[in-house]
Amino acid sequence: MELNSCSITIINLFLLLNFSVLCLSQDFDFFYFVQQWPGSYCDTKQHCCYPKTGKPAADFGIHGLWPNYNDGGYPSNCDPDSRFDKSEVSDLIRTMEEEWPTLSCPSNDGIKFWTHEWVKHGTCSESELDQRQYFESAIALKRKANLLSALTNAGIEPNDEFYKLEEIRDAIKEAIGYTPGIECNVDSLGNSQLYQVYLCVDTSGSDFIECPLLPRARCGSSIQFPKF
Repeated sequence: MELNSCSITIINLFLLLNFSVLCLSQDFDFFYFVQQWPGSYCDTKQHCCYPKTGKPAADFGIHGLWPNYNDGGYPSNCDPDSRFDKSEVSDLIRTMEEEWPTLSCPSNDGIKFWTHEWVKHGTCSESELDQRQYFESAIALKRKANLLSALTNAGIEPNDEFYKLEEIRDAIKEAIGYTPGIECNVDSLGNSQLYQVYLCVDTSGSDFIECPLLPRARCGSSIQFPKF
């Protein structure tokens, strides 16, 4: 049977559509939910810029909600047609400014940061979460974790003092129920500082789980919890 050019075009479009759907529904195994301490961010960069809304609260801020594979790999930039749409989260913007602030320079409104997180990571979770759900989930996870409270309740304060890495890890595990990953930075004086905390989340973006694997710590045995 011979196919005319019109039939071939229709078949090609059908195959392309199905391939696109397959890519969008690509599975992942879990999320890393990553929060960062602003004092360490500013020390790492040796400078930082407060957002246009002013200096953020002295609290952990969301860095991102990142789909990952159990083998350590991760998908990224999964849907080039899905852009960050501010209108989808317009009523969340004030909350995002508080819970997901940017410290990058020059001072800005956070849109570039949130756009990056959605395009690189959020688009790879579209089989589970649409854009609004993605940002809502991250905000809900931050409130559920309440990292600063977990640490201060254990006597670990952001006061420039040094604490044992194991004490920090145990305090978070005691409060949340799961072992966190701890990432450190090094400031200009060579001090190892508490920089980012990784928690693992199921593919629904709702519940913390034990991490299938944790990022390499690269921390000293004692780390500083800097003021902000």
